[in-house]
Amino acid sequence: MPRIKAILFDFMGTCLDWHSSIASALPASLSDDLRSRFALEWRQTYFDYNAARLAAGQAPEDIDVSHRRTLDTLLGTPEWAAIRPAFAGSAAEQCIAAWHEQPAWPDVAAALAALRGRGYETFVHANETVRLQLDLVRSSGLRGLFDALFSSELLGTIKPAPESYMKCLGLLGYRPEECVMVAAHAYDTRGAKVVGMKTVYVYRWTDDIRENQEVVRGEHDVYLEGMDGLVEAVVGLDSE
Repeated sequence: MPRIKAILFDFMGTCLDWHSSIASALPASLSDDLRSRFALEWRQTYFDYNAARLAAGQAPEDIDVSHRRTLDTLLGTPEWAAIRPAFAGSAAEQCIAAWHEQPAWPDVAAALAALRGRGYETFVHANETVRLQLDLVRSSGLRGLFDALFSSELLGTIKPAPESYMKCLGLLGYRPEECVMVAAHAYDTRGAKVVGMKTVYVYRWTDDIRENQEVVRGEHDVYLEGMDGLVEAVVGLDSE
C-alpha cells in the first residue's frame, strides 16, 4: 500500500485558469493589456486582503464579498482610479460573477485521472466558499475527479493557518506525512510544510507575481513548471 494516501489541491490558479475568465469579463473599453494587468493586480490584492484578515484573527468571508471589496480597493488607488468609470452600472457585478466560471488548465484533468488511477485520493483544499467550488468544478469540467471539496468556509479558517490543514486532515483521517499539498501559491505550500505535509509547487504565470521563483524552487519537495510530471513526482515522494 502506498504511504501517501491523499493529494490536496489548491483550486484557482493551481488547477484553474482564472485569468482568462476575469480578463475577458473586465470592461471591453479597456485594452487587452490593461485588462490582463488589472486582473493580475486584483488577484494579488485579494491575497493581501486575505492575509490581513488572517493576521487579524478574522473568520473566512464570503469570497464574493471579498472580491467586491478588493475591486473597490484597487479602483480607489491612484494607479487605477482613471478606469473606475468603466465599472459603472452592472459591470462590477458581472466581473465578480465571472470568478464562478473558469476553465481548467490543459494539464490538470489528465494528471488528476492518472493519480486516481494509481489509487490516490484527490481533494480540493482552497480558500473559497462551498458555492464557488461547486460552480467551478462544474464549469471547469473537473467534476468526478475529486473525492471531496474542502473550502475555508467549510473548515472555518483561512490558509495558511495550520488549523486549516490539520482540520482537513482530521476529517480525512490521515496524518500529515500521508498527504501532499499541490499549489501554485508559496504561502500555501509553506503552510502545509509547517504541519508536516509533503509539498509540490506548480508554477503558473498568473500567480505569485511577487515571489522570487528561484527562492521558491528551493523550498519545496518538488517544483514543477506545470502538472505534467505530477504523477511521477508523487510516486517519487511515496518511495522516499
